[in-house]
Amino acid sequence: MEHVVLLDDAGRAVGTEPKASVHTATTPLHLAFSAYVFDQDGNLLITRRALEKRTWPGVWTNSCCGHPAPDEPLELAVRRRLGQELGIEIDDVGIVLPFFRYRAVMDNGIVENEICPVYRVLYRGSHPAPDPDEVCGVEWVDWTTFADAVVNGTRDVSPWCLEQVQQLRKLGPDPLLWPVAPATDLPLAAPDRPDEDLHSPA
Repeated sequence: MEHVVLLDDAGRAVGTEPKASVHTATTPLHLAFSAYVFDQDGNLLITRRALEKRTWPGVWTNSCCGHPAPDEPLELAVRRRLGQELGIEIDDVGIVLPFFRYRAVMDNGIVENEICPVYRVLYRGSHPAPDPDEVCGVEWVDWTTFADAVVNGTRDVSPWCLEQVQQLRKLGPDPLLWPVAPATDLPLAAPDRPDEDLHSPA
């Protein structure tokens, strides 16, 4: 059984809960990630969530989202989920929004409530093999055209993707040149966040 990591407002781990039962009308804050996969020309791979998904079924969104397992480094979780959902092996992963947080409510009252670091991923392939239980559509899009359409409301996407795109555009027009944030900016619960105490003066 998969579990998600529960968080306090400071991003510290405070427990776990089964993934299958965590999303309700009172979803607790928990740790997640979002990935934006780009090819060498800066085109973005977007995906349509499977119709069977509990949250936002059938909605177009960024390349991949997921939850790290307890004690699983976020970067490894990104690589794992991209392999599972899209059948791709990636070349490079970098943190671009290390402490992105959002809360969104579906029409049926189900809530998403996450601290969700955002990763830029570089992929040299062109033909993902999506798992139909997770993804029911994929499309390569020009980043600038997509971002403009999302922000001006002419392209519907998941609520977290909308908020992320608004912030990602501030990093610059070329996604391949976005600055990568240090792991020390990740939430305190992230296993790949360095322990600052180990590096402080004696």
